[in-house]
Amino acid sequence: MISLVIPTLNEVDNIAPLLSRVARCTPAPDQIIFVDDGSNDGTRECIRSLASSAPIELIERDAPSLGLAGAVVAGAHAAGGEWLVVMDADLSHPPEKIAELLQPLLEGRADMVIGSRYVKDGATPGWPVWRKILSRIAAAFAYPLTGVHDSMGGFFAMPRKLLLELTPAATGFKIAFEVLVQGGRNLRVVEIPIVFRDRSRGVSKMSFGIAFLFAVRWLAAMARRLFRDQETAPRFSRQSSIASPAKSSKVANSVFP
Repeated sequence: MISLVIPTLNEVDNIAPLLSRVARCTPAPDQIIFVDDGSNDGTRECIRSLASSAPIELIERDAPSLGLAGAVVAGAHAAGGEWLVVMDADLSHPPEKIAELLQPLLEGRADMVIGSRYVKDGATPGWPVWRKILSRIAAAFAYPLTGVHDSMGGFFAMPRKLLLELTPAATGFKIAFEVLVQGGRNLRVVEIPIVFRDRSRGVSKMSFGIAFLFAVRWLAAMARRLFRDQETAPRFSRQSSIASPAKSSKVANSVFP
């Protein structure tokens, strides 16, 4: 069983087009869970009006906590599927790629599959140069902690139980980053290319506060990594800690090393 989790906040104009595209997917999700964090533009009413045409469930969080990550975790708790797919509601993520996200999981080749903008054939058409630069910088800062090229996106698939095991205290805007950091080097990750299109309806939820929270989480994760490295490094030789790096279990068709 496949459960699709979609966090929402004021996305009324995107719900119907998104569901229309999801309905054409093969395999189609058995369960579509919208987790709404206090929309006031009619998003909830729109979701309810479409519930008879699709296997839709709506979770209403009137006093949401832990940000977007908290919404995803709430959806995962409510999901009945073994496999979980997470995506945004703004039509930036292509639902047509859901089957490709699931395939490595079903074949037992991965623990998590990410829709990536930064592997071969991935793209962000229409983005201004400044946004591309900032996004690449964020991905580069995250790479030492995650071993993947696009940990900043929100389009991924993984076993439901594994997500709940790895993110009991996840908070903020970048749930995939949280999963990757908690999973560490033993987490088998595959990145598949996606074309990420900017929203044409509604308003972006990205803000300085969200970016600042990511920076704080990144610093905390880096500090934990450095502490673990010091704890596990051989004590007899300082040079031994900079020997050849451990072989990564992450898999990607990368466009940069």
